[in-house]
Amino acid sequence: MSKEKDYSKYFNKPSLKEAKSRKRQDVNIEDFQTVKNMVNVGIGKNYHIKTFGCQMNEHDSEGIAGILEQMGYTMTEEETSADIIVLNTCAIRENAENRVFGELGRLKPLKVNNPDMILAICGCMSQEESVVDKVLKTYQQVDLIFGTHNIHRLPEYLHEALISKERVVEVWSGEGDIVENLPRRRANAVKGWVNIMYGCDEFCTYCIVPYTRGKERSRLPEDVIKEVRELAAAGYKEVTLLGQNVNAYGKDFSDREYTFGSLLADLGEIDIPRIRFTTSHPHDFDELMIATLAKRGNLMEYIHLPVQSGNNQILKRMNRRYTRESYLQLVRDLRIAIPDVAITTDIIVGFPGETEEQFQDTMSLAREVGYDGAYTFIYSPREGTPAAKMEDNVTAKEKKERLYRLNELINADAMKGNARFEGQVVEVLVEGPSKNDDQVMSGYTRHQKLVNFKAEPCVIGQIVQVKVVEAKTWHLRGELIELGGEKYAT
Repeated sequence: MSKEKDYSKYFNKPSLKEAKSRKRQDVNIEDFQTVKNMVNVGIGKNYHIKTFGCQMNEHDSEGIAGILEQMGYTMTEEETSADIIVLNTCAIRENAENRVFGELGRLKPLKVNNPDMILAICGCMSQEESVVDKVLKTYQQVDLIFGTHNIHRLPEYLHEALISKERVVEVWSGEGDIVENLPRRRANAVKGWVNIMYGCDEFCTYCIVPYTRGKERSRLPEDVIKEVRELAAAGYKEVTLLGQNVNAYGKDFSDREYTFGSLLADLGEIDIPRIRFTTSHPHDFDELMIATLAKRGNLMEYIHLPVQSGNNQILKRMNRRYTRESYLQLVRDLRIAIPDVAITTDIIVGFPGETEEQFQDTMSLAREVGYDGAYTFIYSPREGTPAAKMEDNVTAKEKKERLYRLNELINADAMKGNARFEGQVVEVLVEGPSKNDDQVMSGYTRHQKLVNFKAEPCVIGQIVQVKVVEAKTWHLRGELIELGGEKYAT
């Protein structure tokens, strides 16, 4: 037995081999329960969480915060006053990982000055075997490492770290069960996230997520609907449904025929003003989804539809399972059903072997679609993925130049997409004051357009009517409509 395994009964590193060889198994559903002797352990103590990555990570952090507060801890924004610091990490790109390693180095003096402070790392990076090995070897200040599948076991791990004063490493390569009723400290009182499923079975060749998040596991529709109803009753105005591929929801059910379109139809009957979802894989976007979205109601006229590339050869090498032609047909179908729909996307430039001609196919697809916005990235190899073994013969200079050209095109189309709203009255869910002016309120339209307008703070949390007076590339400038001297809100 290695020395590493001697110092704690909780020492279970991730295994990429085990993650790759997973097989579909029945998923059990259990309720969260806090370890009894840990309920009050945090009274008089503070916690601090720093989150990297996507909305799924943000939502996971809400669960971590909820667990810690159930244990008596209080949130603090000041790292120096924290008794436990949690870094919830992202593994989607190398830059995200480097930022986390930088944070670990920066936090080392805090640990030196306060040896009793617990420094924890979790999230997708924790599911990577090479990352955990590096942390164990280089960052001795880290006390606790846990993964994406076992957040609900945090009280148990924290108890061990506090009592034994030893490093705790517990990362499951095989997925755990679906845990319901996890306590949450929601970051927003107006907009809420709701997980509908976990994991991903797409296995895009560039993506590490199927290995860090595991196989697809759908929550039962009755549990999802119950959570959305509870948020509606609590006064929430908007819910975003989360999943690595929400369109695959329900494919793993063996006892019922119930798809994402079915769920959207049922959620459309709930008395909550807005429902969104992300992320949506083009391969699984079916007719029922389109027909349901076309009914609108509380389903927004906005779809994030990652394309990644406009060239069929690159799409095949990415294992995206659709073609340029089928993607463009899906866009046409969506615009027939929802003529004013806003569509955004993800695009990778410089995928291994991408030629200038293949990149031009991406540019021409972007021109044809006319995206309202896009997240654009230079390809970043992730260790353990098939693409990482492909010959990368595109130079860094070429990648940066292609990204620049693509962004110019995307920005021009985003401006056109915003300009179509000039002179229109739009519904805006007000989130709060803008970052630059407390007298200016900010919020989003049904089409996910950011609107800034002058108003009193009393409109925060309301859906108000705003006339768009000017379109910018990244936002709209508007005026709050007044009727009879009163600011009109819905």
